[in-house]
Amino acid sequence: MLRKSTNSGRRSAIITGILLIAGLVTGICSVVPVIDGADYLVKASTNENQVLIGAFFQLLMVVAYVGIPILMYPVLSKHHKGLALGSVAFGIIAGVFIIVGVIILLLLLTVSQEFTKVGALNGSYFQTLGGLLREGRDLVNHVATTLAFVWAMFLFNCIFYQTKLVPRWLSVSGLIGSTLSILASLLFMIRFIGLDATYMMLNIPIAFQQLVMAIWLIMKGFNRAERDSVSN
Repeated sequence: MLRKSTNSGRRSAIITGILLIAGLVTGICSVVPVIDGADYLVKASTNENQVLIGAFFQLLMVVAYVGIPILMYPVLSKHHKGLALGSVAFGIIAGVFIIVGVIILLLLLTVSQEFTKVGALNGSYFQTLGGLLREGRDLVNHVATTLAFVWAMFLFNCIFYQTKLVPRWLSVSGLIGSTLSILASLLFMIRFIGLDATYMMLNIPIAFQQLVMAIWLIMKGFNRAERDSVSN
């Protein structure tokens, strides 16, 4: 029974590590440069494949963002059921916002296609609509989605810190990185910063910590404390 539980925990650790890396990769691949440019209404329709590929990878992020807390719940709930359940809730919320972001991205593509039909001289309505959609997409992606998933990771690292399932230096760096990422989203929300170097610098620590944690979970799994807790 102990061996079966240990194997299950090891398998969960490996899959979680893979999903963490998948989340980082799909997040990078979901970036759509043509939407962020000043002439996005013209370039989005002429670069339709880039927009669709970005939407596809953004949709794949749902698997990682929702899958990680659900997969980890059986392990983490043994130590703190409330925090584990909270991480699942925030993961699902993040997944919902990701889908909303994909819908907005596809709507921007439609607006761009219509804009190219009517021309710039008669396209003030589409420019206004496009601006609102792009603003909404930024808020959904960089505030709502980020806050939800980072809170899920924050709760993860709280449990990791308490139980030493992973080394404390790794959980502490996750708590610090999560706090900085939350700060970045809040500062962006109140327009104190934009999607600039400051925003990126505040988000680099949590991205790096997720990568290191992914490698740790794949290579080493959980610390012996997890196996001991299962046997008791």
